[in-house]
Amino acid sequence: MESLSLTTKILVYTFDEGTENIKKLINEAKLATKNAYAPYSGFHVGAAVLLSGGEIISGNNQENAAYPSGLCAERVAIFASNSQKPDTAIEAIAIAGFHDGDFTDLPCCPCGSCRQVMIEVENRFEKSVRVIMYGKSKIYEVESAKDLLPLSFGKESLSE
Repeated sequence: MESLSLTTKILVYTFDEGTENIKKLINEAKLATKNAYAPYSGFHVGAAVLLSGGEIISGNNQENAAYPSGLCAERVAIFASNSQKPDTAIEAIAIAGFHDGDFTDLPCCPCGSCRQVMIEVENRFEKSVRVIMYGKSKIYEVESAKDLLPLSFGKESLSE
């Protein structure tokens, strides 16, 4: 029997410590929370993706009374960017959550489905996607979506 050990490096910093580009991307994610459709959970999530050409495309969560029919902000933003700019890689994604009249104190982290979609984008463009998770008290940042889902399912899994 062998043992595997997984380690994830997560940068932790405050908004003021972020670069101007990161602040801009986070602000776009925060702005996107305002257009979220979240009448059931009341939890508004915004996401903003930075494309390799510098363009930012945002999205927000879209709920539905039949819960599985909704879609998370991260996937809305990613699918919008893939739809509008299919040949342009995503360099980074910022995520922000808004609930009970304020942004969340702790970082807003993506669900498993969104992590899987981010990894598909990384595999598609053969390029890591930085994931920036905003919280008022601190921000988490990882260099790659694979840091958040290290044992992911990909096209190589289909050939085994």
